[in-house]
Amino acid sequence: MQGKNLKRRDFLSMAGALGILPYEQLLTQETPGENISDAYDGLKTRRYLGKVKIATEVSGQQIFLEGPAVDVHGQVFFTNIPANEILLWDPVAKKLSVALGSSNGANGLRFRPNGKLLVCEGGSGLISEIDLATDERTVLADGYAGKSLQSTNDLEYDREGRIYFSSRAGKPDLSKQNVKGLYRVDPDGSVIQLLAEPDVQMPNGVVLSPDEKTLYMIEAHPGDDHNRCILAFDLAEDGALINRRTLIDFYPGRSGDGMCIDANGNLYVAAGLHALRNESETLDTRPGIHVISPEGKLLAFRETPEDTITNCTFGGKDLRTLYITCGKYLLSLRTKIPGKSSYRPSI
Repeated sequence: MQGKNLKRRDFLSMAGALGILPYEQLLTQETPGENISDAYDGLKTRRYLGKVKIATEVSGQQIFLEGPAVDVHGQVFFTNIPANEILLWDPVAKKLSVALGSSNGANGLRFRPNGKLLVCEGGSGLISEIDLATDERTVLADGYAGKSLQSTNDLEYDREGRIYFSSRAGKPDLSKQNVKGLYRVDPDGSVIQLLAEPDVQMPNGVVLSPDEKTLYMIEAHPGDDHNRCILAFDLAEDGALINRRTLIDFYPGRSGDGMCIDANGNLYVAAGLHALRNESETLDTRPGIHVISPEGKLLAFRETPEDTITNCTFGGKDLRTLYITCGKYLLSLRTKIPGKSSYRPSI
């Protein structure tokens, strides 16, 4: 490798191996996870994933689909961010409709056990909760330490009622907004900053393991020599994060975007590109659903038909139907393992 092409991550790796980094800096270096581009050969995909099917197609001039979530009746809610809409797909009636207009740039969605819909309002930088029976909207988080939040992106909750969410934007006004990060809303309404820039660079999808002992978060920065990986943390009883490590590395390809998790703790990650876009990402990450074990091993991969795949969730009566937002489509495929039980609201 010629000196002028040596990147920072390569230098740190080489310098650490040679013992020429300061001792304190060596302590902070993460052990890198397996690189995704080396892991596609020899997969046993049929043990985990069925064939990809088109559930419905969205029409319009501006389409960027995100945030699928399934309600207690099996209906799929998902967002079209540029159209400022939350859409509703009824898989029984085979009907697509607009569930909510003027959604404040809604991105990630998640149903709570009580059936209310948690919403990442990317346009307003809020976390809200909507009672779909009454259309009543309650704001749960609107800022931290006296500043507003950047665009809220994805969220998850635990059994204690705490909500974990990512917040990031392209060109924030840091005089008024907080830095990119991962935040937590506690049941009393307090907002806690768990991770913050520069320790994280572009936080995205977030999920908890079924036993709620591990929190996973995607880093998805498209810039050269930035994080494109899944981070894992032990989740303490008080909701704090400890023992940071890299589960799997997508660099130099496009990182994961959204993800969900099955009852065995395997991650289902929407990642990759069919064609280059105006970023430094390569095509090393193939476009589709990646099943990744809790140990960071790629177990299965199923390609999706067009750019850009963004997110996925479990649904169906048995929680073995994976719904995927991708390009202008809501896709589905059957899985061998059901999603974790909290993907089905209790009422």
